[in-house]
Amino acid sequence: MLRAARELLAVRSPLDAELMVSELLGTWWGQQPGRPGAKQPRRRQADVEELVGEGLVAYAAQQGSPAALALLSGIACLGTPRQASRAEQAALALMERGVARPGWAEHVGAVAAADCYVNSDAFGDRDEVVCVFSYAGEEPHALVVIVDYNSGGMARDGWVTSQVGKLLEYCREPDSKPADGAAAVPAADRPSQPGTPGQAGQSSFAPLDPPLARRLLESALAVTDAAADPPVSASFPSYHAFIRARVRTLPPARGAGGWLPGGGVAARRQTWRKDRRAMLVAEFLASDEAEDLSDRTAASRCADHILDYGCDKDFGRPLRVSPAKAETFLLDWLPRRVVLSPAEQHAMPHVLAAWVRWAGTRTGLSEEAIGKALDAVFDSMGTFTRVYRDPAAFGLEAGLVARLLPDSDLEALPRRAFAFPVLMGHYRGTDLGALDPAKPADRRTLLAADHDDPGGGRAGSEHIDRHLAVADRLWRGDPPELWEAAQRLLDLGEDRHSVLHTLMDVIDAAGNRENDIAAALAELPPEEAG
Repeated sequence: MLRAARELLAVRSPLDAELMVSELLGTWWGQQPGRPGAKQPRRRQADVEELVGEGLVAYAAQQGSPAALALLSGIACLGTPRQASRAEQAALALMERGVARPGWAEHVGAVAAADCYVNSDAFGDRDEVVCVFSYAGEEPHALVVIVDYNSGGMARDGWVTSQVGKLLEYCREPDSKPADGAAAVPAADRPSQPGTPGQAGQSSFAPLDPPLARRLLESALAVTDAAADPPVSASFPSYHAFIRARVRTLPPARGAGGWLPGGGVAARRQTWRKDRRAMLVAEFLASDEAEDLSDRTAASRCADHILDYGCDKDFGRPLRVSPAKAETFLLDWLPRRVVLSPAEQHAMPHVLAAWVRWAGTRTGLSEEAIGKALDAVFDSMGTFTRVYRDPAAFGLEAGLVARLLPDSDLEALPRRAFAFPVLMGHYRGTDLGALDPAKPADRRTLLAADHDDPGGGRAGSEHIDRHLAVADRLWRGDPPELWEAAQRLLDLGEDRHSVLHTLMDVIDAAGNRENDIAAALAELPPEEAG
């Protein structure tokens, strides 16, 4: 890497130098140690940056060559906070020793942000965020980042161009402008309000407040970095460090003002209360588009799932319609998350098609756009029947699945079965098959049967209390790091009871703060065990 950094001595442009350093830092971005396919705790992900990134800084500091100083100067601007701090100290030390630094090095830190824009597609699937920068007014360049809302608001691609004028001219072509020419973000991408048509079907390009651009990009990068294997473009790792550094130069947002697709999600979810969701489903079922749905009970349940996905996973936009959203819902989210009855499995694609017609018309989507979304639903029907994971295929009785999944959250099945492995038989005259693991009172009996505790003394009661606490967390999946840690410990060959005790001990030692508990669980298994 240090030999490759010699090329930094030949460039004159600080932009070219930053892009070269970013590409070098991207060679190990997203890499994780450990066996392939295994879930890694966050500590092990950070280990790569420490081992390679900080190791490279330390190695360059020892060399004392102009190439080493050039590399350290770039990492001081583009590295992680720890890398940047150490690189800056090492660079200053080399400069004091008289090592010559390249001319571009004095400009890389003098980046000024200018205007920002957002180019939103016709369906609201993604935003292209365009941010213009310069080096104290010289060498203007534009950063373009793609934010994909069908992937949780993830930053999936990015690139840089020095042809700022041509880029903006292209984006400002008439067919890219919103109908009213005023909104910074098209109405179709805002949280949908029942009864309020949007301007869906028209792509738009408009100014975006730089603080809002920073919030949007910070949120998108956080989603990307948190994913175990993010579906980013092949070139994204090369630009990751550059994007991260440029986002830091944008002015920070103050307060919660201004609309942002990926920001303030929790606040918008609160506005979609159960009664409001029920009213919207009722309106849909009473519409002309839903008239031909024969099984009204199954249609109602299916509509509930469509609405929940739009409210909880699509940033509070249940009425947003797009081909990509329909495919993601039907072929990815639904098979992983929801238990459907046979009648609901049969009805779901037809209910989704009716919802597309109803919601698309309601939000002002063009007939052509609605037709594209419907084509995506029809094209996915055959695949849906193949990829949907019917719980019956797991070898579990329907009644047992219903007890573990009263909320139909299919993704919760493994962790709940792990928390409550004994659900049948008799214990002290009690029919365990008649107990409900969703009820706290029944849980104690189920866990006592799991321990087969005949004494029922004080010590035994306290022990069950600890198991109850961790079982409740596993049932809710709170925090997510709990079940991830359990799986890692099981992968190491620990038996279930030992894993539960390890989890309980870690939670107790972490204290009452949920962030501390999540961080402690993310550190499992201990370093020596790994």
